[in-house]
Amino acid sequence: MTQPHEIPVHVRRERFDPVPELRRQTKEAPLTEADIDFGPFGRVKWLATGEAEIRQVLGDLKRFSSALPDTGEDGTGTPTLPGNLLTCDPPDHTRLRKMVAPEFTARRTRRLEPRLHEVVAECLGTMERVGQPADFMRQFAWPMAGLITCELLGIPRDDRAELARYLDISQNDAGSPEQQTAIGKAYWAYMVKLASRQRRDPGDGLFGAVVRAHGADIGDEELAGLGATFVSDGFLQVSSMLGLGTLVLLDHPDQLALLRQRPELIDRAVEELLRYVTVIHTVTPRTALEDVTIGDRVIKAGERVACSLFAVNRAQGESASDGFDITREAGPHMAFGYGIHHCVAAPLVKMEMAAAYPALLRRFPGLRLAVPPDEVRFRASQTRQFSLESLPVAW
Repeated sequence: MTQPHEIPVHVRRERFDPVPELRRQTKEAPLTEADIDFGPFGRVKWLATGEAEIRQVLGDLKRFSSALPDTGEDGTGTPTLPGNLLTCDPPDHTRLRKMVAPEFTARRTRRLEPRLHEVVAECLGTMERVGQPADFMRQFAWPMAGLITCELLGIPRDDRAELARYLDISQNDAGSPEQQTAIGKAYWAYMVKLASRQRRDPGDGLFGAVVRAHGADIGDEELAGLGATFVSDGFLQVSSMLGLGTLVLLDHPDQLALLRQRPELIDRAVEELLRYVTVIHTVTPRTALEDVTIGDRVIKAGERVACSLFAVNRAQGESASDGFDITREAGPHMAFGYGIHHCVAAPLVKMEMAAAYPALLRRFPGLRLAVPPDEVRFRASQTRQFSLESLPVAW
């Protein structure tokens, strides 16, 4: 049984690599009893690490549910209301995803591309003015991800500092439970207020597009839930990926040099970074709606299953290494999840990464760590996602 103070095996990493126990489990026991405390998701009895097992769980919409336990709150002070695509099932999920999916087509995301390159240049300029050593997370990754997310959703410029404060505090593991609850409630109250304002006066972002096209079919709470999910995921996941991806490149100078020499490899590099890092440890745990047999194990109705995206993406086959290689032909990975909950914003995330890394390498050809590798500060608690506390760099 996992004790409260212990870090579950699927969360532990040796810098970027799976710990040996996770590798063994993936190979020998791809679905095993785990008894993990998942906070707002309740206790999770099973951990799936094998690709076939995970595909079976995430692809079975009739026998597994993504919904949170019915506790009234999600553990951060935010009521468990409709609107969060990650924690709702069809038909609500189908209806809501259809509302936002058009905003993430290649044609729509290209509208953001000019502004994206402007934001990248602005943030790199700020980092250069701050001087070296600079904290890449504070001077580039966080502000860039935050600005693009706000541009996408149409969040007013005057509100962005307040929103950034909510998100920063929510990720501070040193905060007390009372502080986290208060911030969660304040964040939710802001999103409800913003949804109401957008309904009265739709803007140019995702909020306004949904209101104009589907206003009669979505309530303010669902609109707020959509917004809260996209703001949190867009900011936290993109910023984490930018920082961790940069560290991976600095950890692999041969691959960094190759990307400089062959910038046309950027799309493959982005896919490889997503696979290799896998920011999200697991998707929302699934609850069995009836007894389900997978392999020789029986998951009882009501039991929850956590699916380790990291284990699948880093599993070593007999004929292929999982080492970092930007020339690898991009194959399917689960960094964005699997099935109907595959991240709808994946095209935008890839576009942000493909814009940021080449610009960073052009602006700072001598980019390097400003501290020894073992002094890079990862987030103290990685239960939500893999992330960095800071990344000191020089050039």
